[in-house]
Amino acid sequence: MSDVKDIDHFLKTDGLDTEREKVIGQHIGYRYDVNLLPDYDKLTPFLKDYIEIMGWDDLNWLEDVHMGYEEGSPAVFDRNANGWIRLPSDMELPDNQQDRDMMARELLIKFQMSDRHPMRDLNKAYRKF
Repeated sequence: MSDVKDIDHFLKTDGLDTEREKVIGQHIGYRYDVNLLPDYDKLTPFLKDYIEIMGWDDLNWLEDVHMGYEEGSPAVFDRNANGWIRLPSDMELPDNQQDRDMMARELLIKFQMSDRHPMRDLNKAYRKF
């Protein structure tokens, strides 16, 4: 349930009320509207395989990952790297937000598993075993 009393709150402000929303630069809408939870019919083939390999029943930690924008470019926020991952400029965006969010989740996982992710360098430098 929202603590927002003014029904025009999101029209009059940027809607970034919590510290987390300010950090990621986007409003976390599903706190107020369960209809914003992922539509599992829109899973990409990659995400279907990922969920199956991980042995999960749902997207779990990816549910609050959404397509955002950094300096006008579509991007997804990686909280582990504390930075935005921009989509390649030649990548076309789907027409609806659910498909865009699925694309963002897939992009985030692929980046986190790539050699370019900064956590891999930290793992190499500080891993004890």
